Amino acid sequence: IKNTLALRSEIHLTRKLWHIGTGLLGLSVHNQMGLDSRQTGMFLLILGVAALAFELLRLKSPSINEVVLKLMKPFMRESERNSLSGFPFYALGAAISLLLFDDKVAILSILFLIFADPISSFIGILYGKDKVIPGKSVQGCVAGFLVCYILTFGYGSYFYRPGVDLLVFSMLAGVIGATSELCSVLVDDNLTIPVLSGLGLTIINLIIPIL
Repeated sequence: IKNTLALRSEIHLTRKLWHIGTGLLGLSVHNQMGLDSRQTGMFLLILGVAALAFELLRLKSPSINEVVLKLMKPFMRESERNSLSGFPFYALGAAISLLLFDDKVAILSILFLIFADPISSFIGILYGKDKVIPGKSVQGCVAGFLVCYILTFGYGSYFYRPGVDLLVFSMLAGVIGATSELCSVLVDDNLTIPVLSGLGLTIINLIIPIL
């Protein structure tokens, strides 16, 4: 399997579809089973810690690592061959958001993670000519902003009559979502997007109560 995993600079569509699909599946189970945020958050926290422990085991055991890389080859990057994959951070990011923030805010921040992350990456790889910082482009940031703006406006419309307040809230939420994705140069974006977005959404929701 040497040199067969996708690079970060490649579109890697299967990984992006996996990212969106697993997130939507998780939210569907959360809603269909009528679980509250704390129950789902605790489950994801346990899952994330277990996944992190397994990742550490995988990295210490070449034989286990080889099996995992073969099984997960369509979804893993070359950079994850000898380092942690994004899955533990995906589960932990969603868990922290659900445990720390109000239900509506947490769900919206997870929707940012599900959609804004892969779409901004997709646009950035295809059209990202102008770099904001290494690995992040203006085009990818704009895509992230638009996705978060649209998600917020659509999601907020269920709870609040569309108007100027919701429009302003959605624009601020778009900035928050795009900024949280930019912060992934320091920490995995699966962690930064739901947690920082949840924090930002909580603050603006105190000023403009939409959610």
